[in-house]
Amino acid sequence: MTDIIGNRTIPLLLQEMTSLHPQKTFVVFEDKEEMSYSLTYEEFTDKVCRLANAFQTRGIKKGDKILLHLPNSMDFMISWFAITSLGAIMVPTNILSTEDEIAYLFEHSESKLVITEDEYVYKFASFYDQINGLFLSRSNGQSEHGVCLQRIIEQTEPLSQFPNVSSNDIASILYTSGTTSKPKGVLITHANYLFAGEVMSKTLRISPDDRVLVVLPIFHGNGQYYLSMPALTAGASIAITEGFSASNYFKQAKRLQATVGSLFAAPLKMILKKPYDPTDAKNGLRLIIFAQSITNDQLHTFKDRYRVPLRQLYGMTETVGTPLINSLDGHYNNESIGRPILGYSVKLVDENNHEVPDGEEGQITVSGIPGRTIMKGYFNNEEATNSTIKDGWLHTGDIARKNRDDGYFYFVDRKKDMIKRSGENVAASEVEDIINEHEAVFESAIVGVPDEIKDESIHAFVILKDGYKPSSREIIDFCKTKLAKFKVPSAVHFMEEFPRTSVGKIQKHQLKKFIPTRGT
Repeated sequence: MTDIIGNRTIPLLLQEMTSLHPQKTFVVFEDKEEMSYSLTYEEFTDKVCRLANAFQTRGIKKGDKILLHLPNSMDFMISWFAITSLGAIMVPTNILSTEDEIAYLFEHSESKLVITEDEYVYKFASFYDQINGLFLSRSNGQSEHGVCLQRIIEQTEPLSQFPNVSSNDIASILYTSGTTSKPKGVLITHANYLFAGEVMSKTLRISPDDRVLVVLPIFHGNGQYYLSMPALTAGASIAITEGFSASNYFKQAKRLQATVGSLFAAPLKMILKKPYDPTDAKNGLRLIIFAQSITNDQLHTFKDRYRVPLRQLYGMTETVGTPLINSLDGHYNNESIGRPILGYSVKLVDENNHEVPDGEEGQITVSGIPGRTIMKGYFNNEEATNSTIKDGWLHTGDIARKNRDDGYFYFVDRKKDMIKRSGENVAASEVEDIINEHEAVFESAIVGVPDEIKDESIHAFVILKDGYKPSSREIIDFCKTKLAKFKVPSAVHFMEEFPRTSVGKIQKHQLKKFIPTRGT
């Protein structure tokens, strides 16, 4: 494969785009109070250079890690580019993480400096003496805990000479959420970021006239890979909101003049659940990409209401870009996760790593070059790296099938989401799809629970549509008409909301806590 990156880096790309578009708006940010402000390419780069100098003055050098514990903000963006300009490594974390979780991430990542806000400082109290420096975003000034980030930027001269940074150098460690084990740190290089920018800007047809809309937490790869880097690559602009609001999503898009958005299935469903405002159909979005399946009915309802084209894709932190996506041109099928894009090869394999025939289920594997087109590996975890990347193929742990006629891939389930019942394999998503067909059901989630006789029993968790009150037996009987006996849930639990990750994924391991034990 021809290397389209060469030895380019994030700071070189920013400098290049700044020279081309100095007075053009690069980033516009809107906070929770709907107050917004923006920076041009030139203004943004000036702040990046000042903060980079402040880091260097405090002893940060190439290869050092800086932990970001910030919500979506202008300071997050400035910090990201200042860190990578020095050849240092960004470690972005979820602001919902607990004290214990943060302590683990800080220690595991070997971070030297922390950037956070006053309200989160308590999470660092137990290891404060190990932090070489603590910068506080949106601080009112002096603090006993650290120094004001804004004041440091204002009082520091721009860095005039940058360290020599290579495209193969690590730019960030993105921690994946752990469900049954500790989070793994995904190593992402400068080349990875630039590759994402190149392939995603071409795939989504990002032009200098576009403005991408980031509403999901930007510590996650989605906002970095699919929106920010493609926008920078094309000389476009970025709109960031402090958080996601289902009722305000399209109003924010209009206020911020956004043209391209990215969501997960959960936020899409949240938008559909809110009272419909017809004025939201008059928005400037030309495209919303999304991940994780929603029903065909929900797809049609969303399109009819908001008049925005949707395209489902498949990707993960480790794949960097999206190996699979529905095309913007010609035929597409949003019930699928699409077909391979330029720069990626995808095949489905069985337990023995043999490619399965079209139409059969297999694990999604993605061909790539570690540190260039896919992640470099997992930080300080050689065993996990070697079990994930084998002979140039990244094993995702996700199960899919490929249609033999048109080449579209269809997501089946996470490999670990397969339930073994009485010797039979049951895909949780298959049962969920059937339950979601019931007229009373808004959303469902299936989990397997250890069973002495049947290996695992199947439990369904259901959120109902407003105005419906079916019984558990009614849901089970509905499943019996559409599923083989061994796939029918043993029990149904009704809930108002599901526990979710910061990007809307259902935390199925948390759902198991709501299953009553015998005798209760």
